Amino acid sequence: MATILSRVEKSLREQHRASLRDLAESLDTAPEALRGMLELLERKGRVRRLPGGTPCAGGCCKCAPESVELYEWQGQARRIEIRAT
Repeated sequence: MATILSRVEKSLREQHRASLRDLAESLDTAPEALRGMLELLERKGRVRRLPGGTPCAGGCCKCAPESVELYEWQGQARRIEIRAT
């Protein structure tokens, strides 16, 4: 059984960009719980929160853009290897 965190990652990988509200509905999880997970993924470099006012990909114009909390998949964080010379 997949953890909720892996389900969040999978959903964003597939959608590339999603609002907190859409993620909460599709994963049947409280937005407040998801926000903490998304912040963790953001610190790891896998997700980034888009600036307020960024339009969602749906283009429906039903929501005020400044009220939508959007996240975008960034992929796996890259490790930088430092070699001693």
